Amino acid sequence: QVQLVESGGGLVQAGGSLRLSCAASGRSFSNYRMGWFRQAPGKEREFVAAISWSGDSTYYADSVKGRFTISRDNAKNTVSLQMNSLKPEDTAVYLCAAGDRGRGYSIYDYRWWGQGTQVTVSS
Repeated sequence: QVQLVESGGGLVQAGGSLRLSCAASGRSFSNYRMGWFRQAPGKEREFVAAISWSGDSTYYADSVKGRFTISRDNAKNTVSLQMNSLKPEDTAVYLCAAGDRGRGYSIYDYRWWGQGTQVTVSS
């Protein structure tokens, strides 16, 4: 089991920035790829970003590429998502996930999920 707790969400104006964090406990954090997904009301959960177990490889959805940066600190068991130039369409609940299946773009590639943190971007 891996327990994940997100923090850092909030309300921000368009063009602003937020930094989300996800704290992990339980099984060895560094064994797993970590991902961020988001889910807006009435929409399916969608991939945002992922980072390999070592941190050497990162992956982004086209919609956030160049604006968001994912990073991890295996010594502190944390993964972060720096979000810049936020847009109203980024409004969603953001969830972090841990897994070791597939390529990391699908919700099915992840075994454990946090509860999520709300991000609201006003226009």
